[in-house]
Order: sequence, then C-alpha cells, then structure tokens
Amino acid sequence: MLSYRATLDVPVTTARTVSRWITAHRRHHDARPWQRAATSWAQAVMLLRWLIEAPAVTTVARDAGVSPATAYRYLHEALDVVSSKAPDLPDVLRTLKDKGEPFVCLDGTLIRTDRVAERDPDTGYHLWYSGKHKAFGGNVQVLTDHTGYPVWTSQVEPGSTHDIEAARAHVLPALYPVAAQGMATLADKGYVGAGIGIKTPIKGSKPDTGARSYNQVQASLRAPAERANALLKGFKALKRVTLDPATITNITATALVILNLNNNLP
Repeated sequence: MLSYRATLDVPVTTARTVSRWITAHRRHHDARPWQRAATSWAQAVMLLRWLIEAPAVTTVARDAGVSPATAYRYLHEALDVVSSKAPDLPDVLRTLKDKGEPFVCLDGTLIRTDRVAERDPDTGYHLWYSGKHKAFGGNVQVLTDHTGYPVWTSQVEPGSTHDIEAARAHVLPALYPVAAQGMATLADKGYVGAGIGIKTPIKGSKPDTGARSYNQVQASLRAPAERANALLKGFKALKRVTLDPATITNITATALVILNLNNNLP
C-alpha cells in the first residue's frame, strides 16, 4: 500500500491550543492519562482533520492507528472539550456593546443530515425534515456582528422548527435588553413579530415608497450576515452531518471556536 503525508489548512497554533485543552481535560478526568491509545496531539489532529475535510471516521482511525470505536470516542470527546470554549451569549453581547457595535444580525441556517426517522408526535411528520429547504437537517441560529462575522451559535433544533421559534427559545430573551440600550438586531422576514428591537423587512405585496426604502437599507445592512454561514460551512463536517443530529450543537460551536483561534480572536 502507498502512504503519503497531507497538510491541514489550519495554523499550527490552533492545533497546539486544541491539544493543550485536550491534555488538560485528560489530566482532570483520566486516572491514567498516559495509557491512552493516542496522544493529545494526535487527538487534536483527528478532530481538526474531520472538521475541515470530513473524511470517514474509519479513515481517520486507520491513519491515527486506533480502532474505529476509539476514533468515534475521541472525536466526540474532542468536540465536547473544544465546544465548551465557545463564548456565552450574554458575554458576547456585552463585549459587542462595549465596543460600540452599531447592530448585530440574526439568521438561521440548516445543517443537513442523513435521513432521521424521528417524527413529531403531534403531527406525525418527520421532525428533522425542513419543508423550506426540502431536506433533513437541524436548525441553528447564528448571530453575527455588523461585518457578518459569526460571534455565537445556538443549540440545534429539529429542521421542522421555524426560525422565530428557535430564536425565541435560544436568543431573543438576551437580545431585548441590548436593543433597549441602543444595539438593534437585523433579521429577515422569518423573524417578523419577534419583538421590539428586532428589525425585519416590512411585508406587503405593494409597499409604499417609505417601506421600499426601509427594506432596501435593511437588506443592504444585513447582507454581510450571509458571510457567517459561508464561514461556518467552510468546514466540510457541516456540509452534511452523519453523526447523531444532536451533535450539531457541538460541531457548530467547535467550528466557531476554531474560526476564532485561526483569527487570533478571544
């Protein structure tokens, strides 16, 4: 068999930081951390490779010299460790407010998954199927700064959940106080009726001149928010998740942490 070396498009400082976090986790939780099948560095590389390139876990296991079961366990463990470093929403909003951020943007994205059999007990429809996108997946709310850089991601909700429902569960209660302090949130039509401080387009088939002007300005200010989903889905693991859909929460949070590390952000 042929063998070859490959490179990962990630700064070595990012891999070292992830490895350091994993080492600290092992020392805290393992009775004999030196008996692990792979080093913290190898586990960090396994995570980054899977996140960035999305190879089969069996391939990652083979190249790391561990069993597939160990690779799955190490992957989930590393996701837990790194995602725990993701910023909390109140801290994010406080930091943005202190920096004088003019506004933030809120948008939902569907992280596609394999077919999920779970059904809504009330309707009988597939719980993880999004009628809007015609695909199975999980709904994740993404908050960005005014440049479109993602600053926070929510817990995953089944794909059948509407954006405004997911936002009410995870993000809107924290946005109202900062809106009262002058930092509004821009969102698309899916958030109409979200409440005071959540600026959405004016609906209507025949908007007047004022409504058209408002919608044009709102859309132009909100346009950079599309960058956030592109940055997150630049990690191939988020193109289609083949693990338990519940892990989407940790995967998106891990992707956000890695983005911040790559850009030397706290």
